[in-house]
Amino acid sequence: MKEKFDCIVVGAGPGGTAAAYTLAKHGLNVIQLERGEYPGSKNVQGAILYAHSLEKLIPGFRNDAPLERFVAEQRIWVVDGDSYVGTTHRTHALDWETADRYTILRASFDKWFSKKAQEAGVLLICETTVTDLIKEKNRVVGVKTDREDGDLYAEVVILADGVNSLLARKAGFRKEIFPHEVALGVKETIFMSQEVLEERFGLSNSQGIAIEMVGTVTQGMLGTAFLYTNKESVSIGVGCLLADLKKEKIPPFELLESLKNHPAVKPLIHGGETKEYSAHLIPEGGYHGIPQIYGDGWMIVGDAAMFVNSIHREGSNLAMETGRLAAETVIEIKKKGGPFNKEQLALYRNKLENSFVLKDLKKYRQFHSVFRANPHFLTTYPRLLNSSFFSLLKVDGTDKKTKEREIWKNILQKRSLRDIFQDAIQLWRATR
Repeated sequence: MKEKFDCIVVGAGPGGTAAAYTLAKHGLNVIQLERGEYPGSKNVQGAILYAHSLEKLIPGFRNDAPLERFVAEQRIWVVDGDSYVGTTHRTHALDWETADRYTILRASFDKWFSKKAQEAGVLLICETTVTDLIKEKNRVVGVKTDREDGDLYAEVVILADGVNSLLARKAGFRKEIFPHEVALGVKETIFMSQEVLEERFGLSNSQGIAIEMVGTVTQGMLGTAFLYTNKESVSIGVGCLLADLKKEKIPPFELLESLKNHPAVKPLIHGGETKEYSAHLIPEGGYHGIPQIYGDGWMIVGDAAMFVNSIHREGSNLAMETGRLAAETVIEIKKKGGPFNKEQLALYRNKLENSFVLKDLKKYRQFHSVFRANPHFLTTYPRLLNSSFFSLLKVDGTDKKTKEREIWKNILQKRSLRDIFQDAIQLWRATR
């Protein structure tokens, strides 16, 4: 006799667990399959958790979730070889109970989130690889696993199996990923005592800092770097488009080592001990990279559907949001008595169109193409910005008017007024 569920969720990351949790809370019979030893076992890196989407699911999550620090200060650095120009926003309007961002360690957070889903009624099976989808008359009706007699059946299958999503590609729901549609990120977790960390960053009362960096730190390749503070560690990393890394033949670990030795970064991690290192792919296709996300008997959520806003470095919240919306789609169709066909599951796309997910991705849909076509945004302008500030702020007996003329002369040697104007127009269009 076939074992049948209301829904099968493939993957136990934030998107898959959000979907499974939502379904179970509404009384549906849900099984969740994870190939790792436990949820989060493949995630050693630190990250930012955006509270808004999780709060919709678990309003009291702050009471027991394994959060590291709340982000009280956001820094943005435009980096040159030995300097940076930055901006900082720090507020006392936020505290532990009202913050919208927290630093987390994914291994512990994913395990906690999964436990909440299991308490809600989700049946979680780990160390199980889904090898294929089962179809009947072109409709997905279940999955094949690597377990003996491991075929499972359901009214609908939700794919949350990450950026590679071999299942979606194998089934023809998604094309092969091109190198310009993904970034390769490398991260380290560097440990130090809580006292040293808080003194070094000026923190207290669970406050944290997030530093985002752009500029020559990626050596002209499209990408960013970051540093986040945890309770007793910092998470530091850099990511660039895979296409650029292949073209330039620069090993990612060299970028990370260069970042760690930058004069602005080195003092912040001095004396720390690196205990964790990871590398992973990050969806960068944006709005244009989104595949077909639903069909007869299936939906795709999270990274598997390219739902990452790399401009604002948002991913886990988009995964949770899309997982919840997919689950709500299932719930509404179930109440009507089905069927879970393509026409009914189109409701999922409608929900996404009305959410911040697709609105934000659509807003920045041209951003990557503009930056890929104009690598000087990440090299020439950071150098000009840093050299201009250095010259203007240096007190050396030269009058300020003369300094301004020298600054403009230096700028116009690198970029003409026409070039600057055209660059400004391109940037404006890329964010409209």
